[in-house]
Amino acid sequence: MTAFTRIYLIRHGQVVGHEQRRYNGHHDVALTDLGVEQYHLLKDRLSDKRISACYSSDLTRCRIGADIICQQFGIQPVHRSELRELNIGIWESLTWQEIQSRWPEEWQARLSDLVNYRVPEGENLLDLHNRAMPVVSEVLERHQGQEILLVGHGGLNRIILLNAIGAPVANMFNIEQNYGCLNIIDYYPDGRSTVKLLNG
Repeated sequence: MTAFTRIYLIRHGQVVGHEQRRYNGHHDVALTDLGVEQYHLLKDRLSDKRISACYSSDLTRCRIGADIICQQFGIQPVHRSELRELNIGIWESLTWQEIQSRWPEEWQARLSDLVNYRVPEGENLLDLHNRAMPVVSEVLERHQGQEILLVGHGGLNRIILLNAIGAPVANMFNIEQNYGCLNIIDYYPDGRSTVKLLNG
């Protein structure tokens, strides 16, 4: 038991179709060979940690990595749909170029108000925050003083990191999250949190 709870927050590995900027959202896209290899590198990097629990998005690109990394710790990942990426509605699986060409006004409207704009049939950033952060709070409450692995997505991770540093959701894209990256956040009993590693 330590004086803080540590979350090792990782983004899933590289996915098929990564060559073009696109919104995958809840679309269950496959990993590339490199994406799987990135998980094996993370497994080695985390091998000497005392990880006692793992929570993951229930999408395949996260589930596979959670299984790869957690095998060495003898723990069973808990898959939560609340930890999915932002649901981008009718834009899911489309490239940015396709979206700009088909919905130029809506594209601009979203850029003008990233926090509140909702793509039809999708979520906005506040929806993502309000769905994911209660799960993070629940994990922190359940595993006080432990080291936890959380396997997530670019958008989800940014929300968690912004919350940890007390920054507004509007600053979403001030943080980079590369495929297969590692973040480390320490949470203290008095409510403080410190980002020890970002996009590692």
